[in-house]
Amino acid sequence: MDEPTLIEEADRRAHAYLAGVNERRVFPDAEALRALSAFEEPLPDHGRDAAETLRRLDELGSPATVVSNGPRYFGFVVGAALPAAAAAERLMLAWDQCASSFDNSPIAATLERIAGRWVLEALGLPPESAVGFGTSATACTLACVSAARRRLLARKGWDFDADGLLGAPEIKVVVSETVHVTVKKALRILGFGMRRLLVAPTDAFGRIDPDRLPPLDDATILCLAAGEVNTGEFDPFEALIPRAKAAGAWVHVDGAFGLWARASSHAHLAKGVEGADSWTTDGHKWLNTPYDGAMAICRDADALAAAMNSDAAYATASRDAQKNLTMEFSRRPRGLPIWAALRSLGRDGVAALIDRHIAQAQRLAASLREAGYDVLNRVVLNQVLLRAGSDAETIAIREAAQASGEAWFGPTVWRGQPAFRLSVSSWRTTDADIDALSELLRRLKRGTP
Repeated sequence: MDEPTLIEEADRRAHAYLAGVNERRVFPDAEALRALSAFEEPLPDHGRDAAETLRRLDELGSPATVVSNGPRYFGFVVGAALPAAAAAERLMLAWDQCASSFDNSPIAATLERIAGRWVLEALGLPPESAVGFGTSATACTLACVSAARRRLLARKGWDFDADGLLGAPEIKVVVSETVHVTVKKALRILGFGMRRLLVAPTDAFGRIDPDRLPPLDDATILCLAAGEVNTGEFDPFEALIPRAKAAGAWVHVDGAFGLWARASSHAHLAKGVEGADSWTTDGHKWLNTPYDGAMAICRDADALAAAMNSDAAYATASRDAQKNLTMEFSRRPRGLPIWAALRSLGRDGVAALIDRHIAQAQRLAASLREAGYDVLNRVVLNQVLLRAGSDAETIAIREAAQASGEAWFGPTVWRGQPAFRLSVSSWRTTDADIDALSELLRRLKRGTP
């Protein structure tokens, strides 16, 4: 099969998959999982036919997918891929650009620069900020915290690039007791020992309590959250950020999904967040772009560019080249699907998407509260945190829902007790899908199959 025909066949199979997302089980059944054993074969001595390889991938692989690109997946704040973003990704794969600089890809450099500007406009963040398009909130947090530490050390006369950390002034990090694991991972990779982190107590909603904030100074990085992973709550930025700035601290905000509230009628939830020094957010969560696309945003563009610089004698580029703003040198143009999503939605479309999901989450919470579930959060965003009574009943209902194939959501622990978390974040999710999930959980609560 020649290349054009093979690509057409891949497109045909992809179209068939998308056409069936409403009918597929959200999590594969036992038969589909058993069939994966057919992939366990030795490395072929001789190449296999490309068309047969594609057919095998589809016929065995597609039934074993989690249908997170459908309307009834409510786990991990995973959005489905918007058609415009998915189409841009499809063309991007055909281009196969190494999007490190303008020299490597003029079109990628141009569109990622524009996408960065649009992201800042949509989120109401300082227009002078640098925007690096990375793989994930983890990688982007690593980039931002690296820039923060380097800048704080420079203010104390320490040359991090030349002298490293041995003998350097200590940089402290303050995190919430509900800090997301990706922030902790980035800090651990950077050498901030977990036992040395200063932990800020939180209130009943999972927000940092300003009255119990550890002391801050000009050698401190304060990590805040826009959208706590379980409750969806926001740290009180207006109370915390001015205090941090007055002390000379650097403020970083983990806004993997919650920062997008800034683009909606719920922007007040993140009021004051624009005063921070750096932010991370994802496209592949609430903006509904394909995996993997995230953003490292830094008010001090020079700080991020200096920390991430990867210029070499054979490959120099501008300060704002993506290879000088992200962890990756060789990279795909992750900002292109974000550009396509923002262009196809516009300001109104982004706001409508976020507003609809928040309304759907509140609709779901009201229905389940009426059905006897304990709703543990205020449902200010797109997260619904639930218990079904006892620990055993909570776990049993969650497992039964997962096994049903009608929906999927994951477990969590809140204040030491098992719970489950429903995340409303797919553009495909309609009110009818919300009502179907509610009915499923009502049946399970009654003990009805």
